[in-house]
Amino acid sequence: MTSRAMMRAPSIIRHGAHALAALIAFAAAFGALPARAEWAPSQTIEFVVMAGEGGGADKAARFIAKAMADQKLVPVAITVVNKAGKSGAEALAYLKSRKGADNVILFTLNSYYTTPLEQPDLGIDIAQFAPVGRLAEDVFLLWVNAERTDINTVDDFVKAVKAKGGEWIMAGTGTGAEDSLLTDFLNATYGLRMSYKPFKGGGEVARELAEKRADSTVNNPSEQDEFYPKGLTKPIAAFSAQRLAGYPRVPALRETGMEFHYLMQRSVVGPPGMTKDAESYYQRLFQRFFDSPTWQQYRTKNSLAGAFLTGEGLRQYWMREREKHMRWKMALDIMLPKKPAGAAKP
Repeated sequence: MTSRAMMRAPSIIRHGAHALAALIAFAAAFGALPARAEWAPSQTIEFVVMAGEGGGADKAARFIAKAMADQKLVPVAITVVNKAGKSGAEALAYLKSRKGADNVILFTLNSYYTTPLEQPDLGIDIAQFAPVGRLAEDVFLLWVNAERTDINTVDDFVKAVKAKGGEWIMAGTGTGAEDSLLTDFLNATYGLRMSYKPFKGGGEVARELAEKRADSTVNNPSEQDEFYPKGLTKPIAAFSAQRLAGYPRVPALRETGMEFHYLMQRSVVGPPGMTKDAESYYQRLFQRFFDSPTWQQYRTKNSLAGAFLTGEGLRQYWMREREKHMRWKMALDIMLPKKPAGAAKP
């Protein structure tokens, strides 16, 4: 190579490098280069519910799975699996055991907080689960059988319970669960001695009341869908900040002078160690579903509230709610009368 050619070589190399860079930029801008494919599930999604069939969580999860399939929002099937054992401990332990799995998600209740508090031997740290999305906050109402014409207000309810004493049966879904806490709250606040009887799920609880094997329940609106429209059960009060649009004649408990309301999360979580690509996929999927008319109509029908939460915001929400439930449980333990040794727990 001549000295003149050698002097020109760096310039040619520089120009060639610029041309290559321009070509790459052009190709990327117009999609000529292959883009990195976004993660998507390639096997059936296992949608675990930490409650029994027929309850509010089960109904919502099955509605979501069917709607997503109908709208072809996911490329694989979604199978709903109920794991209600030990107030949801079975579901939490199972999710923990599926560490790193990208095809398992869990639909939660407030037992997501209360069960690890009640059963510390589980070794469950909810902060380790992947925060996919909170789809709603559900509400509770206090229900009695419609044939109890003597009970139409909270005062009527308190009078009837005191007359029956410990023989009054409040049906629920498990010791330490949300309705268990609300039973403790009613007992402690109004000086009652209701006995708490657990069943496998909110649907079974609602049936116990409709068929008069229980005296009262604390159910979500969706759980009484089979019985309330038929005139078999009736709500006395809502544990909400204000009256529910779907139950305009039913007073919120605070209208009776008791400044109290209680909401239950309806959230989706992934196992510890879920890959970030999968976590992001599910977060986008459930944000899209939350915004859809399908879910918004379901929310309205079932008196659901609450904005969509995801990521770190959802994790911080869990931490606050766990702390709230821990303090509430401590207060109830102090307020409730001590039972003699060997006495059955209401």
